[in-house]
Amino acid sequence: MAIRLLEKYKKEVAPALMEKFNYKSVMEIPKLEKVVINMGVGEARENPKSLEAALNELGIITGQKPVVTKAKKSVANFKLREGMPVGAKVTLRAEKMYNFVDKFVNISLPRVRDFRGVSANSFDGRGNYALGVKEQLIYPEIEFDMVDQTRGMDVIFVTTAKTDEEARELLKLLGMPFAK
Repeated sequence: MAIRLLEKYKKEVAPALMEKFNYKSVMEIPKLEKVVINMGVGEARENPKSLEAALNELGIITGQKPVVTKAKKSVANFKLREGMPVGAKVTLRAEKMYNFVDKFVNISLPRVRDFRGVSANSFDGRGNYALGVKEQLIYPEIEFDMVDQTRGMDVIFVTTAKTDEEARELLKLLGMPFAK
């Protein structure tokens, strides 16, 4: 699967971007650098098993071992101390990244209820795209019976594009279904 998306990038996406934006060098063509999947687990301080379940699910979804994220600051209102575990994240690069993107775009996103495309306004101004997923059940690897609680996650696509327009075109050519 990953090879298919990588081949598509080399044969179709890169030449189309080169032509549209009039790049002088092939090194100017934007490409995906990494994909970061982040899952916040706020109830981890009362229920450590929820963090374990989140780590396990994130590992199954991405095929890579997640890292526990810890609180940077203490917040009294949330009964949170610095260094407490608050979530999990995975950074995907190279073949695993392309594999995840292919599966995410072609299998997982169409499984979202009432799906009409992803927002085209979630770019950060530097060519990176962030997307929130409300539940982990859209991934085919997650079995409904094994889930104790639905958890959302953030999926961030980091590109080498200089502008949002370049990044939007790159993601569109890779198959991202933007809303009309």
